[in-house]
Amino acid sequence: MARAISDIIKGYVNPTDALSNIDLHLIHAALAKYADLIKPWARTVARYMLADVARRNDQQWFANSKEMGRALRAELTQAPTGMILAALQDDQVELITSLPLKASQRVHELTQQALVDSRRASDIAKDILQTGKVTEARARLIARTEVSRAQSNLTQSRAMFAGSQGYIWRTSKDGDVRDTHRAMEGVYVPWDTPPKTDKNLDPYHAGCGPNCRCWAEPVLPDL
Repeated sequence: MARAISDIIKGYVNPTDALSNIDLHLIHAALAKYADLIKPWARTVARYMLADVARRNDQQWFANSKEMGRALRAELTQAPTGMILAALQDDQVELITSLPLKASQRVHELTQQALVDSRRASDIAKDILQTGKVTEARARLIARTEVSRAQSNLTQSRAMFAGSQGYIWRTSKDGDVRDTHRAMEGVYVPWDTPPKTDKNLDPYHAGCGPNCRCWAEPVLPDL
C-alpha cells in the first residue's frame, strides 16, 4: 500500500516543479479513489488477521484448562466473541483505508506550510515524495497495535462473560517497556476502568495502546 501511495503521488509531483504546478485536487481524488478501491482487500486482510488472533486466543485460554472448573470452561466457549470480532474488523477496515487519505492530507499540509515558511518548492516537493515512507511507518504501527488490541479485546470479552471483574497488568519485562507501563506491572485493573498511562492518549487497557506489548492476566471467579 505504501508503495502504491508513493507511486500515485509521484505521478503528480516532480521535484523541479513550482508549487503552483502541484494539483492538490487531482492528488486527493486519485488517493481517495485508491482508498475506495482497496476496501474489499482491506476487509479480507482484517478477517484473516482476526481469525488468526482468535485461534491463538482460544489456544491460550484452554492451555490452562486444567486449572479451570468444568462450568467455567463451558462458559468461556459461549462468550459472544463474534460481536467483538465484527466490530474490530470494521475498525481495521477504516484504519487501512484511511492511509491514502492521511497521505493526501499530508501533501496538502506540506504545500500550505510552504506558503507560510517561504521554503523552496524543490524542498517541499522532496518532502511530499517522502509520503510513501511516512505511510509505511504508520501502516506498521497500525498492524502491531491492532493485532495486540484484538487479542486484548477478545480476552476481555471472554473474561467478563465468565464473571471476571478485572485483570492483572503484565508487561514484556524487557528494556523496551515504557516507564509508565513498567509501573503498571502486577497492578490490578478493573475492566470498567482502564488506566491512563499516556499523557496525550485516552485511557486504555493492557495491549490496547500504540505499540503496547503488554497483556492482561484475567482474574477469574473460580481461580
